[in-house]
Amino acid sequence: MTTANLDDTRDAFGTVHKYIALFGAIGAIVLGIVAVMALTGHEASPFMWIRGTILFLAAFPLHRFAVRAAQGSAKALDRLRTLSVVLPIAIIGVDLIPGLCPAWYAVVQGLSALALAGVAVLVRRAPLL
Repeated sequence: MTTANLDDTRDAFGTVHKYIALFGAIGAIVLGIVAVMALTGHEASPFMWIRGTILFLAAFPLHRFAVRAAQGSAKALDRLRTLSVVLPIAIIGVDLIPGLCPAWYAVVQGLSALALAGVAVLVRRAPLL
């Protein structure tokens, strides 16, 4: 691998890390909003708590897979590729179920899905192939 290819790979994984951090930050924001809603007497359903927590915690293994993939682990790259496609589809699919969550919640979770879609695109392009 040439130095230019190595730099491109490093840059691509740097962007992947940023997208995963954005996904985690959005998850933290969602949990914060749900907590404030619960504390101020607004509706914060168990679904909102559980899903928000799961998606926030999903950022940690995604980050770990990205770190290992950047170090050359084909297995970690494969897991990152799979999860970065499956999670956005699942997030948006659940958001489309009528009445399951408030519109603001679905929109914010959809934004997190966009961050993961960016990861899905990046991990399927050169120079990461």
